[in-house]
Amino acid sequence: MEKMLLKSTTRHVRIFTAEVINNDLQFHPNKLTLDLDPDNEFIWNENSINKINQKFNELIKERSGKNLDDYELRKIGSEIEGLIKSLLQNGQLSYNPECRVMNYSMGLPKTNEEL
Repeated sequence: MEKMLLKSTTRHVRIFTAEVINNDLQFHPNKLTLDLDPDNEFIWNENSINKINQKFNELIKERSGKNLDDYELRKIGSEIEGLIKSLLQNGQLSYNPECRVMNYSMGLPKTNEEL
């Protein structure tokens, strides 16, 4: 029986039990692939992406030897979502005004002006 590709999808994070080969996802039971902000809701800089990748690698390392099941993938996705929100709140990430739909899914942008 062939194994099935697992995925966990949150608003800004998609995680697959796969690797990218020739621009296609191919199932791999021991590898995870991260698709970050598929709707381009944020403006990313190198520092923000590095922080996400570092956290993603730490979370994978913590789960070394565990089954990569739906539950573990959801936990990883939720923690990455939390980091995205933290980066946004600390001004290290910003909303993309060119995004197809502006819904401020992580909260309203912070400004120095008082309303």
